[in-house]
Amino acid sequence: MKTSFFKYIFASVFVIALAGCGLVTKKYEEVTLTESQQKELYRDYQSEDSTNIADIPWQDFFTDEHLKTLISEGLEKNYDLQNAILQISTAENTLRQSKQAFLPSLDFTPSVTYNKTSQNSLNLPSNININLQTTTVSLGFSTNWEIEIWGKLSASKRSAQAAWMRSVASQNAVRTSLVATIADAYYTLLSLDKQLEITEETIAIREKTVVAMKALMEAGSVTGADVVQAESNLYAAQVSVPELKRSIRELENTLCVLTVRPLQSIQRGTFDEQQMTIDLKSGVPTQLLANRPDVQAAELSFRQAFELTNVAKASFYPTLRLSAGSGGISALTTRTLLDPSSIFVNLVGGLTQPIFQRGQLKTNYRNAKNTQLQAWNSFEQTLLTAGQEVTDALYSYDMAKEKQAIREKQVDALEKAVSFRMQLLEYSSNTNYTDVLTSEQSLITAQLAGVADKLQEYKAVISLYRSLGGGWK
Repeated sequence: MKTSFFKYIFASVFVIALAGCGLVTKKYEEVTLTESQQKELYRDYQSEDSTNIADIPWQDFFTDEHLKTLISEGLEKNYDLQNAILQISTAENTLRQSKQAFLPSLDFTPSVTYNKTSQNSLNLPSNININLQTTTVSLGFSTNWEIEIWGKLSASKRSAQAAWMRSVASQNAVRTSLVATIADAYYTLLSLDKQLEITEETIAIREKTVVAMKALMEAGSVTGADVVQAESNLYAAQVSVPELKRSIRELENTLCVLTVRPLQSIQRGTFDEQQMTIDLKSGVPTQLLANRPDVQAAELSFRQAFELTNVAKASFYPTLRLSAGSGGISALTTRTLLDPSSIFVNLVGGLTQPIFQRGQLKTNYRNAKNTQLQAWNSFEQTLLTAGQEVTDALYSYDMAKEKQAIREKQVDALEKAVSFRMQLLEYSSNTNYTDVLTSEQSLITAQLAGVADKLQEYKAVISLYRSLGGGWK
């Protein structure tokens, strides 16, 4: 009869558990974007998919061997990345602990009790002789097991799993950012080298111009004012050299910090030999969510908050616990400790229904809902930012290519203008050095701008690579 009763109880608990999980906790639904929703993320949306450069490993995406070495060292040593890896380990430990919440706890409680009773307190006749001293040896165990009914433990485990997955996505986001940051700094460094090269070439030309102007002054073709103006033009070029060298040194130091190197010179290639063989279209990539790790991390943060809301909601309902408050073997002597008659056990099973918790459960639930809403807002903000970054990178790339085509024509025209005006200055009195100076200054400005245009192209490609989630695979 008792056996049937317990079977009925456990069967009822099992049915309640199955029903309770579905009634109390909610099932998380994956976040997916329709094409119309994706269209809202981008400006000038086109359904044509662009080259999915995010799937290209960084070792193949970048061709400069010096840059590859820097990226490899950064991924191996960078402290931000190492901290992200440690966060994964912490999340793994939490996930492992959440899985063990389904198991009962077990404690070993050995004890030895000595007891001596006062004979005068027993009020017995003096002729009765009893043992007033006893020693009890106990090797006991205690256990406590919370039965899953309302899905609280499962939701807690799913929350820990989402936190672990988020830590992995966050690490991938750090990798993506680190690869892009190193590449961006490297190409900027090469562009500064090129600007310094152009400036030094300009200085060499202007030094020759000063010599030529002095000769023309002695011949009476130009005035002393023209010579002074030529010298001033030379100094203007020379004064920009220290600033360029300062910027170069600072960028070298930045790369050393990113790659955890002692501060030193950086081995590198040249700006002219760089090639970006990636041919980008102007379409919007449809695989943004599949590759971009910070978007994944934001979605997983929302998932974690969603499951914690389930935990807070399930806390309103009764908790079923089975416990053995004490159990084991106990005897007055060690000789009888292993006898079957020394075994003792105390089993307890019961429900705990929260009634009055001073508003704590409601507060926890409201706070969990607020946290969930904040996580969703952060996810949507991350989506908007991702759409902006992709759109900006694509447009910046298009504009850089357009500027380069025009800039090449401008530089070619200015080179011819400088050559013609120098010839006129030498062989004709119909021009003056101010015209030459204007053409020379326009030429160097256009040449330096041409370097900036090319750098903009490189930066746009790197930015698009990062914006699409490239660099972590």
